[in-house]
This record gives sequence, C-alpha cells and structure tokens, in this order.
Amino acid sequence: METKRQEHGARRTERAGEGAPQPIRGFRDLDVYKLAYQLAMQVFQVSKSFPPEERYSLTDQVRRSSRSVASNIAEGYRKRRYPKSFVSKMADADGEGSETQVWLDFARDCGYLPAAKRDELCAGYERVGSMLGRMMQYPERFRP
Repeated sequence: METKRQEHGARRTERAGEGAPQPIRGFRDLDVYKLAYQLAMQVFQVSKSFPPEERYSLTDQVRRSSRSVASNIAEGYRKRRYPKSFVSKMADADGEGSETQVWLDFARDCGYLPAAKRDELCAGYERVGSMLGRMMQYPERFRP
C-alpha cells in the first residue's frame, strides 16, 4: 500500500513498511506542476468560448500566461542544482500565475467568463502561488 506526503509543492510516495520517501523522478511528479497544468487546460477550455474579436488579445494572452506557469516550473526544476536559477524560475511561474488572474478578471468583467468559474480558477492559481512560495523559501529541498 502507498501513502502520499506533501512536501513543499512536491509529492513524495511512501510504500507501506518502507517508510522512506521515493525520490521525485521529474517535474511531472510535482503536485504544483500537475495543478498548474490542470489549470492551464481549464483556461484553454473556457477561453474557447471567448468571442472571435478577442482571439489575438485576451484569448492569446490568458492562454500564454497560464501555460507559462507550468512551463516555468518545469524549466526551474531542471535548474534545481542552481538555487538562484531555481528560485528565479519559480518566481517567474508565480508572476505568470498572477498575470493569468488579471486576464481572468478582464474575461469576467467583459462578460466572457462566469464569476464562479473565474473565482475557481483564481483560487487554483493562489494555491499554486502558495506552493511556489514554499519552494522558493526552501530551494535546497529540491537539489538533486
């Protein structure tokens, strides 16, 4: 039987009786990456209904920034042996999450996105930001 333990944005798996966490094999194993990716896919789905005149502005911007959260996490994880680079990329990911929230505000206020869906997505990005904050506070925990 396996149990899961949260460790600052990362998922660690323990096998019953072994007690030692299994190492993360790559960025796709990070809970923060999984959540950011899931949120980006949700943003993509809701943005499909935005009007055509927003295609090259709001639609492109919200999709780009939402995808950048996950991609910066992946890039930063690859650079984890260099704490300053790791922290910088996690900060970039956090900034992209904040930018995405602004675009979601515009989508709501322009009448393209229901307030409840905007609130749900923004709550997810706040959670990602909190996880990233812990990762930036303790970069040594992610060194190879």
